Amino acid sequence: MTIQVHPFKALIHKDSEVLILGTFPSLKSFDNDFYYSHPKNQFWGILSDIFNEVAVTQVERKQLLKNNKIALWDIVKSCERKNSSDSNLKNVKVHDLNLLIEDYKNIKAILFTGKKSLYFYEKYHESMDKIIEYLPSPSPAYASLSKEEKTKIYKSVFEKIGILK
Repeated sequence: MTIQVHPFKALIHKDSEVLILGTFPSLKSFDNDFYYSHPKNQFWGILSDIFNEVAVTQVERKQLLKNNKIALWDIVKSCERKNSSDSNLKNVKVHDLNLLIEDYKNIKAILFTGKKSLYFYEKYHESMDKIIEYLPSPSPAYASLSKEEKTKIYKSVFEKIGILK
């Protein structure tokens, strides 16, 4: 296995209030050069449903994030892996979230799209003075919840932190 380095910059703006952190881009996301690019991943569909915005193209997806003060990044900076499953990540190095948060002071909440991203946050970072929330993985591999059930959970978290009224 070779070391893979995270290929994308954080999608973030000065007025972003929420940082959503995944674990590491899927192989399909690497191929398509964008976050959550596997055609069966539910992330963009969930956000589209919640915010009632079309988000099919990369431009539309970036605009949805900007419109709703959401930043997007991944916790893992580099790792070794065999496939896209979070359970296969080895020799993990994480991004320094403190540097990002220092530059974007409006971030009031960090949401994690899965247990593994939250695990890496808790393992490698000191607790920050931010709202921390777990979101179920939008991956099609996480099938114990339907897309509708995941959407309800995401929506309730956005309402709780004041991003969605």
